[in-house]
Amino acid sequence: MCHVIVTCRSMLWTLLSIVVAFAELIAFMSADWLIGKAKSRSGAEPDDRSGGSPEPYHPTLGIYARCIRNPGVQHVQRETLCGPYAENFGEIASGFWQATAIFLAVGIFILCTVALVSVFTMCVQSIMKKSIFNVCGLLQGIAGLFLILGLILYPAGWGCQKAIGYCGHYASAYKPGDCSLGWAFYTAIGGTVLTFVCAVFSAQAEIATSSDKVQEEIEEGKNLICLL
Repeated sequence: MCHVIVTCRSMLWTLLSIVVAFAELIAFMSADWLIGKAKSRSGAEPDDRSGGSPEPYHPTLGIYARCIRNPGVQHVQRETLCGPYAENFGEIASGFWQATAIFLAVGIFILCTVALVSVFTMCVQSIMKKSIFNVCGLLQGIAGLFLILGLILYPAGWGCQKAIGYCGHYASAYKPGDCSLGWAFYTAIGGTVLTFVCAVFSAQAEIATSSDKVQEEIEEGKNLICLL
């Protein structure tokens, strides 16, 4: 019989695990890792309403994607065009970014798996006599290490030709040149920190769901147990 056990700590761990997984996935897919130096829209006509030239824009570059200004196509409402610049893995701009993509992909896969499993921890607390919270916490710690490796290697690729085209000739490994760091990079860092927070918090979730009070309510025959 399945005993549904819900505690504040286990529910918080579950929600945080899901949030971290989605945050890392969205950051990985985003093109806003580097914000390029300001560029003017080449070939654009002056704005008739203001009488001036179009405002400069900042192209953005991600690990495998980019966003650029729409090249003056009429009857198209979108001002920017975003999409992958690499059609396959080998076309990613830098070998360091290829390694980053691998490490981040592995870490995110582990996080998504844990997030999926965490939903079922309300009903299943152990697998093969091992605490599912402890196993998930260990996996989150491993995922965090993969994420750290990816984030350390990513700035090493700033000296590639693709990055130089966006950031100027002063761009080099660990020096972004004229570029600034976008929200996706900071989101990936924040998600990595929260990954280790989740790994630590999983132990608290295990303690909460295996407390004496929970065991007493199970012995009383309750199938739904909710504790603060």
